[in-house]
Amino acid sequence: MLVPFLIMLREGIEAALIVGIVASYLRHTGRGALMPGVAIGVLLAVALSLFVGAGLQLAVAEFPQKQQELFEGIVGLVAVVMLTSMVFWMRKAGPSMQGHLQESVSHALAHRHGRAWALIGVVFLAVAREGLESVFFLLAIFQQSRGWEAPAGALLGIAAAVAVGWGIYTGGVRLNMRRFFRLTGIFILLVAAGLLAGVLRKLHEAGVWNHFQRVVFDIDPVLPMDSPTGVVLSGLLGYQSAPVVGEVAVYLVFLVVSLFLFLRPRAGAASPAAAVSR
Repeated sequence: MLVPFLIMLREGIEAALIVGIVASYLRHTGRGALMPGVAIGVLLAVALSLFVGAGLQLAVAEFPQKQQELFEGIVGLVAVVMLTSMVFWMRKAGPSMQGHLQESVSHALAHRHGRAWALIGVVFLAVAREGLESVFFLLAIFQQSRGWEAPAGALLGIAAAVAVGWGIYTGGVRLNMRRFFRLTGIFILLVAAGLLAGVLRKLHEAGVWNHFQRVVFDIDPVLPMDSPTGVVLSGLLGYQSAPVVGEVAVYLVFLVVSLFLFLRPRAGAASPAAAVSR
């Protein structure tokens, strides 16, 4: 439950910041009458995300077992790519996100005709990006966790993100965005490393990858996968009680490289806290 909660909290806050920046710009420039366009753009992005998620879920149910494993591996790989790119995109674009969004909205509103549709398009594209990232991540997580906890955690994360986003917009909540995105970025890279190791496992089960399958260690008698601690570690860090060489290598290489690139100082970086908040 904790992993989908934190991921959806971060994704939701990113989307809420985007919507808040656009709404604040409209309000401060005397274009408050166009606010319904923001709501329509958000609703269309949510509808697209739900449609894609439902379509992928229905599609995988029709596959034979091995094809299901292959499809789940592909979904997991897409989730890793999208989560990682999202973390590094926010690291790079965070300080200038407000300026870019306001410029896009200003350009969309410069046309006398069709301003509402242009605004809807800007909001739709910005929020749909977050929504589709969430869809692929949740599919990868739901394939590993079949119970009710993962969907419940995701819903709680969305609800919390909406509450925080509204608080930021109205001025009642102040967050250190730089610290928030840095800490959640590290957490997401840990999750992505576990997902990537799981992708290799799915590919092996699908008969696509059969190399480096020697078990490195087996601590199942000490910390079994189905124990409470094992379940938590599996969800958070991709823990396996008997990992194979390929899974350990992929996990460590991805984690070391991604954390090094993410944590290294960025030349001329300005604090994104003020840039992504009102």
